[in-house]
Amino acid sequence: MLNIRNAADTDLEQIMEIYRYAQDYMIRNGNPTQWGHFYPNEELVQSDIRQNVCRVIYDESGIHGVFALFEGREPTYARIENGNWLNDEPYLTIHRIAGDGQVHGLFQCAAEYCKSISRNVRVDTHAENRIMQKLIEKNGFVKCGIIHVKDGTPRIAYHWAGV
Repeated sequence: MLNIRNAADTDLEQIMEIYRYAQDYMIRNGNPTQWGHFYPNEELVQSDIRQNVCRVIYDESGIHGVFALFEGREPTYARIENGNWLNDEPYLTIHRIAGDGQVHGLFQCAAEYCKSISRNVRVDTHAENRIMQKLIEKNGFVKCGIIHVKDGTPRIAYHWAGV
């Protein structure tokens, strides 16, 4: 059974291995520009751990996934094109989710965790990341429009709003 906990400093090496695997996977599967071999870097992950926003997904055999979970307004979500968010209520944002390729259901686990603690969850992904788009939509998120991340590149924005 998959579980989620805050990442610890001692998890850094495993987390970076998971991100390297995910970078290679995206490149091999037609999405070479979203992360390349440079994002997220170790300094960013260390910062996420220090700020208690880095989560790991694990089971009895170890850590299989990682993501960053933010509460509050995401600056890049302030402007959305070609659509609208489902509402303007407080929300959580899932960023930088990745898996080690050994276990399925990591996004579903993260989504269920977020939905259990918030009535509003947002996430975005690159247009070339077709696998993530399918996972996001399969887990009940609605495509809302296009946002632009800090470097100006577009991302497809999704929102789940519970009842």
